[in-house]
Amino acid sequence: MADFNVVPTTTPKPGPFARKDARSENFPVASRLIPRHLRPHVLAFYKFVRLADDIADDPDLEAESKLAYLDALERALTSGQAKHAYLKPALDLRASLQATGVSDRHARQVLRAFRRDSVGARCHTWSDLLLYCRFSANPVGRYLLELHGEGPEAGPAADALCSALQVLNHLQDVRDDWTALGRCYVPLAWFDESGVSVERLVESESDPKLRAIFDRLLDHTDRLLERASGLPGLIKHRGLRMEAAVILSLAESLASRLRVRDPMKKRVELAAHQKVFALARGIARGITQ
Repeated sequence: MADFNVVPTTTPKPGPFARKDARSENFPVASRLIPRHLRPHVLAFYKFVRLADDIADDPDLEAESKLAYLDALERALTSGQAKHAYLKPALDLRASLQATGVSDRHARQVLRAFRRDSVGARCHTWSDLLLYCRFSANPVGRYLLELHGEGPEAGPAADALCSALQVLNHLQDVRDDWTALGRCYVPLAWFDESGVSVERLVESESDPKLRAIFDRLLDHTDRLLERASGLPGLIKHRGLRMEAAVILSLAESLASRLRVRDPMKKRVELAAHQKVFALARGIARGITQ
């Protein structure tokens, strides 16, 4: 009888691995604003999601292998049984969830988005993109709220912030997503409406029509950030409130920078001084709200 954790034998790798860590992320993960006793749990959730994300993004894996690895991660998370070393993040997260009483639904929802990524995600409308974010990003915020004992009041604003963060990340990686993975998260309908081929995403510079599509994406993202602006004031836990305020400020700064920098030329990121300014602004916002 086959072991349900065994992936296709055609896969040359002994097992997948995460290629990034928390230090490479746009936004803070388990920063010192989070209570010391909760940081290991946040990191356990992050490491599980990071591994699953990197599996879905691995250009050397076939879709069938990616799906098999993701299925094995979910089974290890829910059953607590695993015979392969790469599944350790799932076992660690299971132990964390049992210790904190947080539901596993957030991690399992994220896997739903990564399964879609594994077969070449493309979003056709803005609503389609928001649906993708509902599973790829929003569960992260919901997990943090539940971990800190927050009620449902902050949920919608947290969803708006997480969706905005995801869209900004998609715009940062718009060219690489298309050229390396055949994915396009910018609504395909917008290309059709503008008379622009999605194949323009292979170019190394935006033309005015492509720039207009990116600005349209940022217009929608700004509205998400407006809906998220009240999030810190809805969070009772002081540390999480401060963390949310900092992330909100960083997102606003990144959105502004993407207005004036071309993501087709190179990945647009905040400079060190911009991060420091956004951090200070976020802390001030967290104190006053």
